[in-house]
Amino acid sequence: MAAMFWLLVSVCFFFHFQVEASKPAKLHIVYLGHSDPELHPDAIAESHSSLLAETIGSEDASEALIYSYKHAFSGFAAKLTDEQVDRISGLPGVISVFPSGISKLHTTASWDFLGLSVDRRGRKHSLSRVGGSLWKNTDYGKDVIIGSLDTGVWPESESFSDEGMGPVPSRWRGICQAGQAFNSTLCNRKIIGARYYYKGMRAENISAAGDFFSARDKEGHGSHTASTAAGRFVPNVSLHGYGNGTAKGGAPFARLGIYKVCWPLGCSEVDILAAMDQAIEDGVDLMTLSLGGDPGEFFSDAIAVGAFHAVQRGIPVVASGGNAGPTLGVVSNLAPWIVTVAASTLDRNFSSSAVLGNGAVYKGESISYKELKPWQYPLIASKDAFAPTSNSSRSELCVVGSLDPEKVRGKIVACLRGENSRVDKGHNVLLAGGVGMILCNGPAEGNEILADDHFVPTVHVTYTDGAAIFSYINASEHPTAYITPPVTMSGVKAPVMAAFSSPGPNVVVPDVLKPDITAPGVDIIAAISPASGDGSYGSMSGTSMSCPHVAGMIALLKAYHPEWSPAAIRSALSTTATVVDNKKNHILTNALERATPFHFGSGHVDPNAAAHPGLIYDVSESDYIAFLCDMYDSVAVALITGKQGIDCSTVAQPASALNLPSITLSNLTGVKTVTRFVTNVGDCVSTYWPKIEAPEGVSVSVEPSELAFTQAGQTLAFNVTFNATMPRKDYVFGSLTWKNYKHKVRIPLTVKAALA
Repeated sequence: MAAMFWLLVSVCFFFHFQVEASKPAKLHIVYLGHSDPELHPDAIAESHSSLLAETIGSEDASEALIYSYKHAFSGFAAKLTDEQVDRISGLPGVISVFPSGISKLHTTASWDFLGLSVDRRGRKHSLSRVGGSLWKNTDYGKDVIIGSLDTGVWPESESFSDEGMGPVPSRWRGICQAGQAFNSTLCNRKIIGARYYYKGMRAENISAAGDFFSARDKEGHGSHTASTAAGRFVPNVSLHGYGNGTAKGGAPFARLGIYKVCWPLGCSEVDILAAMDQAIEDGVDLMTLSLGGDPGEFFSDAIAVGAFHAVQRGIPVVASGGNAGPTLGVVSNLAPWIVTVAASTLDRNFSSSAVLGNGAVYKGESISYKELKPWQYPLIASKDAFAPTSNSSRSELCVVGSLDPEKVRGKIVACLRGENSRVDKGHNVLLAGGVGMILCNGPAEGNEILADDHFVPTVHVTYTDGAAIFSYINASEHPTAYITPPVTMSGVKAPVMAAFSSPGPNVVVPDVLKPDITAPGVDIIAAISPASGDGSYGSMSGTSMSCPHVAGMIALLKAYHPEWSPAAIRSALSTTATVVDNKKNHILTNALERATPFHFGSGHVDPNAAAHPGLIYDVSESDYIAFLCDMYDSVAVALITGKQGIDCSTVAQPASALNLPSITLSNLTGVKTVTRFVTNVGDCVSTYWPKIEAPEGVSVSVEPSELAFTQAGQTLAFNVTFNATMPRKDYVFGSLTWKNYKHKVRIPLTVKAALA
């Protein structure tokens, strides 16, 4: 009996071992916090290898280790089983172990609209309230180094010419990494460094087939964002003759460090974190990331981890808020030390119309290098044109292979937006023999229309107009239509919030407002990759496009105020932002409703005004420590920050106390007082008085009743007291503005008063 018992135990143990061994290892990030500056990076890397070897065995460790993060912070990426994760998570000094996710990628006229112009022409539609361009005052952002984490770069583009630029700044420590179709001579005095990261994607067995295994950009997204942030002046740029003007970035004389972290199927977080660690070591002055993943707890979020250590070293990090709108609460990149950007329109569009056989005209937008001959063409709804091997639900969306050439040939096809890309739909119409496309929104997209560069003459129309067009098709025996050629329209009402722009509230820390700011992100013309098949310049839309606009502005502000912290720069952009459009009306959503701070944060950026904000809301490292102490224990905070002797029980402060240029209270019950500190960066002697726009159902008071500064650099505190006089189900919004004869320093107030 005893022998049988031990046999059963042995079998069970063997079975358990086999089950454990058969569990697949997955890619994880082991975050160890602050990197010891007294240790050589090689020694830090060796400690990572040793820790992993002691935990899972030396033979397995050599195969499991993907990256060692050893410059700005300490940690490593490795393929681990669930059991190995549990073991490592319990070790002293390990802050978090979290699975690596796959993040997604989230201009000839936009800088004029923002008030940055070579001359004073074209300014009548500008939102800027301040005379004098920040370009002139900073020599176009000269020598500021922007680290761009994206899909790489097309270095031969005119936007990246180094003509007239001086030597590379001596503080730069980066390299120009050679690779497929990219050698080290392709870097210059504009693109001063280039690297690429693919180990994470390879470890996930995700293919990058068709892309360049180098920093060269195949997709075009990285070239577009880099040139938007820092492209040189390139005259006579247009799309097929539309939107002609001078392409330019926000900081044309800034330098670029390129870090390719994104590939055709996404961006591995372990690659992103490796690039951020290296960019800090290389000497970038700021980072721009037009990408993001799902919201998560900050120290299980690779971008938040990398950004924290960048900001700790005075390097601002700006990131896109995502394109999952208009649903509330979907904004990403939520850490308070990241500048998170929403997307809105500029005062130019490309107008086109669908003219139906019954005489009805529906105005929309589009760009196409082809034009239809001026007569009526047969019109068919895509759902009625399904191929024998497909069905109406697929053909309605004009997905590949769903359209029957016998039904489509020679006709204009009305396609429904959704599932596949807007441009792909037109390509599928072309492949089926169609001559044009009317792209119709569904109810989710509402009024959002975009001017994509389509394969066939196309007009993109709203949901209401699309519904009317489908009704006409259904009611007509022989429906027909014509699509007018696009016309470039300037001075249109703007900004309007893009429907795709991901709004708040912040689902991780509700008392931190996100997004922070909005900037142009619709129909932006900038450099792309000729390898994408779309030429050298193209139009794109997304928070990916608004993010580098803000990065360009931050580069200018870094040049103008090199002493400012990342938080001071964010404050200057936020408190000088505008909440009215170029027609002096409140900014609207794409559904033509009043936009709120959940849509645009503090408002629409004004770079010239941001150079002279009057007051700034600064955030010190001790402020972030107090914030982190409210989330973690003293040991973890010491490891994260590299600061020893922290007693979180004495310094912890809630998120609402963080000195942000906004106040958000997600659960106001009764009376609550919040303290803020402002620093005078304006006139030496100046006095400010408060103007309060109280949220509905909430009384707001401020003490003291004035802020009297006697010198530059002086910091004063004030208290804002909220009293929920009328509990409400939803958030309500207001503002607090400190004003004097010269400055208006405005912050949004966002409150949700608890129901009785």
